[in-house]
Amino acid sequence: MKNTIAERIFDFLKDFPPFDVLNTAQLLEISTNIKVKYLEKGTVVFNQNEQPHFHFYIVKDGAIGLFRSMDDDEIFVDICDEGDIFGLRPLIQNDHYLMSAKATEESILYAIPVEILKEIIEVNDKVHKYIIASFSSNIKTPYANTKALFGNIDTLDSNNINLTDFQTAQYSKNPVTCSKNTSIQEAAQIMSAKRVGSILIIEEKNSIGIITDKDLRLKVATGIIPISEKVSTIMSSPVITVSKNITTAEAQIAMLKHKITHLCITKDGTPHSELIGIMSEHDIVVLQGNNPSGLIKELKRAKDITAVKYIREKTSNLLKSYMRQNIPIAFVAKIISEITDTITLKVIEFSLNEMETEPPVKFGWLALGSQGRKEQLLITDQDNALIFENVAAEDYNVTKNYFLKLAQKINNKLHLVGYENCPADMMASNPKWCLCLDEWKQQFDSWITQPSEKAIMMCTIFFDFNLVYGDKKLVNKLAKSIFKSIDSYEIFLNFLGKNALINPPPLGFFRQFLVEDNGENKDQFDLKARALMPLIDAARLLTLSHQLKNKNNTIERFEALILKEPQNKDLYFSCIDAFKILLRYRTNQGIKHNDSGRYIELNTLTKPEKLKLKGCFKPIKDIQELLNVRYNLSQML
Repeated sequence: MKNTIAERIFDFLKDFPPFDVLNTAQLLEISTNIKVKYLEKGTVVFNQNEQPHFHFYIVKDGAIGLFRSMDDDEIFVDICDEGDIFGLRPLIQNDHYLMSAKATEESILYAIPVEILKEIIEVNDKVHKYIIASFSSNIKTPYANTKALFGNIDTLDSNNINLTDFQTAQYSKNPVTCSKNTSIQEAAQIMSAKRVGSILIIEEKNSIGIITDKDLRLKVATGIIPISEKVSTIMSSPVITVSKNITTAEAQIAMLKHKITHLCITKDGTPHSELIGIMSEHDIVVLQGNNPSGLIKELKRAKDITAVKYIREKTSNLLKSYMRQNIPIAFVAKIISEITDTITLKVIEFSLNEMETEPPVKFGWLALGSQGRKEQLLITDQDNALIFENVAAEDYNVTKNYFLKLAQKINNKLHLVGYENCPADMMASNPKWCLCLDEWKQQFDSWITQPSEKAIMMCTIFFDFNLVYGDKKLVNKLAKSIFKSIDSYEIFLNFLGKNALINPPPLGFFRQFLVEDNGENKDQFDLKARALMPLIDAARLLTLSHQLKNKNNTIERFEALILKEPQNKDLYFSCIDAFKILLRYRTNQGIKHNDSGRYIELNTLTKPEKLKLKGCFKPIKDIQELLNVRYNLSQML
């Protein structure tokens, strides 16, 4: 290669799919035919409904926002950044652009002639599979996971999937319809009045055809068909019908396969079944605009706290959607936790930018409790702490005051986003929980070697810390110190075990739920204290006893214990299953009642629901018996 620019393009493309599977000759041909485009912020690449260009695009630098226009509103759908391809689907399908694309910051694009890619697709099966998979999913490297795309969701790797693809696709339950004898003019007037882009032609409750805006443009506005003709003369027929349970991925595949933009939803999915709804490409676009990767991209590019709050609210909607679709709770927890951590990171970034100077020393922001365990699905109050490097005595006050001021900004912003302040002030803005490394070591050592009731309670909160931002070495040194303190005072584990048995198994002698005796939650069942916490406490204690580091999540702790104690694997597997069921149940309760989901009115439960909950209680009883025997706790209770 003598062309220096082509060489640079070649070196860039070879690291991104589908170019990374091309041979040298194919990639060189593309590289030498690429046009380089520099865009200032706000520059439009193409507009919605515009005819496709002769090129598709890959982002070299910067970011391109994709937007969908609807009812005079511009809806953000996604951000394309380095290595992302966009504008390809209309070229392959010979259709107009479904979205607008414009630079959200200074950007450099590579414009790639589609004809060259089409030639390569014909001879390169891997590229062909990539294009098909990328149209049917929102996965950035779909060819690497095409099998998983249609596999059993319980076996999916959450690091490589977009759960949006496995949700039941959204559709309109009130499709606009007319009879086959309706004139085109009347149908167009109905579509305009209802502000929709399609109308279904119905005969005896069955859909026999469809007219879209595209039909009106190509067949009527051009003068080919008079507007006075019946709709049957221009309708597309037969329609493609699917069932209401079709997933987003399946819907996209069906549209691509038949080169259509609408699907008819019928009772049993067949053409001869009653029409119950219609699904459009727009419905899928809206759903994908609320997917995890899209939300995280939005967060990373948010310019103010209002935008972060908006995304946090969208995350709550995403959670509701996942719960409705019965997505595996372990995956849901990972996704929501990742978004929560990204929200926290953005808030810390904003707060650091407001500080007059850079941090005087390295520090770390620690999430505690359920966020630290990556089990915070519902929006609850804050639990966090801050650790900073040791400093000379004369610099201590100035350094601590700096981090207290920073922590106050972070806590305030998290509150604005929607995370309530901790009623017990268990937050980094509290001087008690904003400490240097040596102070934290001394604090944990004190709790461990002088295990009072309060000290044990603090351990159950702070032992689940997780570094969200900052210096990992500080946290590693702290963890090492904690295990050293436990080694020097092994009876501490017995005290921790005693605490794990505070709440007895959730069923009484007559297999009745143990409910609260008094207070505002009298006669309600405490799902957190009586069911979830015994499992959380047991997993924490047992992993500490094995000195298993970097294991904060309850499910991951039990999975690690299975490897350490294969003789107890059946018990630990049952604990995992029980924890998943209880976590899902609490989340659904919280969504239903718009609260923490902690307390349950038993009279609102059906008998099957009660039986399912009771089925989770045996592992709790068994794990508590194991702790009782292992740590000889009967002598301490």
